[in-house]
Amino acid sequence: MIKRKICIVTGSRAEYGLLYWIIKSVNELSELELQLVVTGMHLSPEFGLTYKFIEADGFPITQKVDMLTTSDSAMGIAKSIGRGTSALGQVFEDLKPDLILILGDRFELLAVASAALVSRVPLGHIHGGEITEGAFDEAIRHAITKMAHLHFASTEVYRKRIIQLGENPRHVFNVGAPGIDNIRCLDLLDRPSLEKELGIDLGERSLLVTWHPVTWEPGQTEFQFQCLLEVLKKLDDIKLIFTKANADNEGRQINTMIDSFVGANAGRAVVFASLGQVRYLSTLKLVSGVIGNSSSGIIEAPSVGTGTVNIGSRQGGRIQASSVIDCEPSLEAIEMAIDKLFDPEFMQSVKNVINPYDQGGASKKIVDVLHSCPLGGILKKKFFDISFTEGNR
Repeated sequence: MIKRKICIVTGSRAEYGLLYWIIKSVNELSELELQLVVTGMHLSPEFGLTYKFIEADGFPITQKVDMLTTSDSAMGIAKSIGRGTSALGQVFEDLKPDLILILGDRFELLAVASAALVSRVPLGHIHGGEITEGAFDEAIRHAITKMAHLHFASTEVYRKRIIQLGENPRHVFNVGAPGIDNIRCLDLLDRPSLEKELGIDLGERSLLVTWHPVTWEPGQTEFQFQCLLEVLKKLDDIKLIFTKANADNEGRQINTMIDSFVGANAGRAVVFASLGQVRYLSTLKLVSGVIGNSSSGIIEAPSVGTGTVNIGSRQGGRIQASSVIDCEPSLEAIEMAIDKLFDPEFMQSVKNVINPYDQGGASKKIVDVLHSCPLGGILKKKFFDISFTEGNR
């Protein structure tokens, strides 16, 4: 039997966590052959050498592709994309996959999609059709949609947007968010075990703080994040668990500020380059709330009954549950949002909130398509024109 070779590419700790059950299923199915390519932040000591988490999970890494430069400037990011595109082109030539699968919108994935396109290998893409107005990730996401051939959207609205971009509805699937499968399937830690892992007592009130650069607002990173830190400094009864920023422009600036804050607030604040999925989701579930601008506060947090303060424009435009509180990146707005987050009535309401991304079994739905979808003739796409189609019904 000839196995269908599925090449899954991952470049960051968060994205790998969302792909975990897909990777596991592909690796275990006798009809499929897993090719796992690891790149980006996974290979950087600065970001925790998270490829070791993948190895600890027992997955065979087929190829490591070092693409990050030591700079998070615009030029540094552009060079990283170029390095990645060149190296991945050679990887795909050597591996000859039948299908490449990626998730999300980071710049590393633009290199993957570009190399896949010119290598004439079908591309599957997860989490297309979404909007994040504050980051150039949105443009990358939509660009990948036009280079991809199979699309796995997390809501029906996003499925329709992918079709609006000209993609054939037969190849666009509404599956939900695969990251939520982790909440259903992983054995999360109880509070005593988590506190031991984190090295901190969560106390009566605690916050998980996740902040990433707002790449469409260059030069504003320090000011916006400092506003949050100033508010948190005054709330000295709240325990804080920080996760470090990613490798986007100005990400290192954020990480330096986090280290300085945690150093000045020892005993009530800790920081991690990477928590890993079990510790991260356990923290997300057991803290009083999550604050920052990460997608996890919008997509995963509602499914564990945790409220979110979403600051600024980075996630602007994303569909969200009623457990998400939006606010501007100013001292007064952040203070008001935190007050609402800790309001007993609000905290009770988030326990039964409906998560629009939680449809159940997203990973299985994706793997079913990877296994069964015909790939013959899929490379040469025709633009699906909605207005023309509707006008000729």
